[in-house]
Amino acid sequence: MELDELKTLINHKLATDHASRTADDIAAMLTRRTASVIDKLKRSLWIEIACCILVILVFGYVGITGRYQSFRIYFSVFAVLSLIFLGIVIHLLKRIKELSATTLPVKSNLQTIEIIISEFSRRYFQFTMALIPVCLVFSFFLGYSDREQIPEMDKFIHPNDLSIWKILAIVIVYFGALSAGVYYFTKWYLRKLYGRYLEQLRECIAELSDE
Repeated sequence: MELDELKTLINHKLATDHASRTADDIAAMLTRRTASVIDKLKRSLWIEIACCILVILVFGYVGITGRYQSFRIYFSVFAVLSLIFLGIVIHLLKRIKELSATTLPVKSNLQTIEIIISEFSRRYFQFTMALIPVCLVFSFFLGYSDREQIPEMDKFIHPNDLSIWKILAIVIVYFGALSAGVYYFTKWYLRKLYGRYLEQLRECIAELSDE
């Protein structure tokens, strides 16, 4: 068989298979696709919940057993913040489950899920970046107000050996490096957990709109 004849046969086969599919078949395929995407989003939220619980346990442990008061206060505060965030993620997961409970790919529900996850990802990123200066100021405040000396920090900074300008330069470099690292990591993290699946969900919604 010639190559051109083989191509013609393959194209004819694909066209015949597509034409033989009914509207119910296409709807079933879309249902499976949307269910798969939503399951992936649920899995990402479960990963988020697991990470949150781990952070709460670690921060709570340091907050209770930490050697220095400033460390205990710092980690205790962020353990509470993580606990609040955990409640938000659990509520979000329940909401997604409720919206996806139907056996049919209802477009309005899918659009609502897309809006919720998109907004969550956007606020997540904004909140994470806003926490950087807050954490920095809070840690300096605790370190300054804590009367108990921390030898490990003293060895690292050597405040008696540095001028105020050198200390300020170190803070600026540290803040810049931390911000850049958190920025790119958070972008990658949100893309990995939610971004790719949101794109797939939007494709499913577009296909449902074309029906």
